[in-house]
Amino acid sequence: MDLDFAQLRTFAAVLDEGTFDGAAAILRITPSAVSQRIKALEQHVGQVLVRRTRPVTATGPGEAIMRLARQVARLEQDTAEALGITASADSYVTVPLVVNADSMSTWMLRALARMPQHHRALFELLREDEFHSTALLRDGTAMAAVTSVPDPVQGCTSENLGAMRYHAMASVDFAAHWFPDGMTTATLREAPMLTFDRKDDLQNRFLQRRTRTRFDPPRNYVPGAREFVDAARLGLGWGMLPEPMLDLAVGGDAELVRLAPDEPFDVPLYWQRWRLESPVLDALTEVVRRTAREVLRRSVG
Repeated sequence: MDLDFAQLRTFAAVLDEGTFDGAAAILRITPSAVSQRIKALEQHVGQVLVRRTRPVTATGPGEAIMRLARQVARLEQDTAEALGITASADSYVTVPLVVNADSMSTWMLRALARMPQHHRALFELLREDEFHSTALLRDGTAMAAVTSVPDPVQGCTSENLGAMRYHAMASVDFAAHWFPDGMTTATLREAPMLTFDRKDDLQNRFLQRRTRTRFDPPRNYVPGAREFVDAARLGLGWGMLPEPMLDLAVGGDAELVRLAPDEPFDVPLYWQRWRLESPVLDALTEVVRRTAREVLRRSVG
């Protein structure tokens, strides 16, 4: 399509910053120049690429251009590194990653800390439920994702990292009050349940597997991985806690107990990334793969 690289950079900046003025400040050009570049790009491809809202958002065709813009930026950086061109102070390229909250709290930061410094990679972590994370790959927002979706998004590869194991847990007092005879269907209908947010259906999946039925117990929404554990310790409800966090969770004044010790719940996790020959993405994939092996359970998925 013979697209102009400057126009692609401007297009990405507009979507990243959310406004034409913000993109102008980042690119050190005028807002008028930003507008002209976006209009020229739209005229070249013959389609509207952005919605002039606040913040600016991409149209369907714009999402495809956004993926291309990010890939071009990544390839430019990789090529400069391969040619030995000296990097300037502002030559870092940010790699946007989609990560679910439990992975972020238990192993992903450790993986990113292992990234070789010479790649000059920075990261934007986008928190999203593991069952919904591929949407951000599909629209070009992210270059890679930790996800529970095994089928690769178009233009991406997918590999199994292992499984995050979860246990149904609650404080000692909560368990004694609500489940004196164990987790029965009747008590599970009444006992308050913890949920991360309205996308989180992990607890519901566990309930359906255990009871073979669907129902909607009372629930507290706690959108933070460590806060979720704290809420369980304080007796706000029962919830599915990731095994790697149990050492932090068990102990103290309100010790947590496993409500169904013989029924762990494994969630397979996959690493999806752009199918792009990139030293940075290759190095990132290696540290993610290595760190995940240290934390996650083996998975056959």
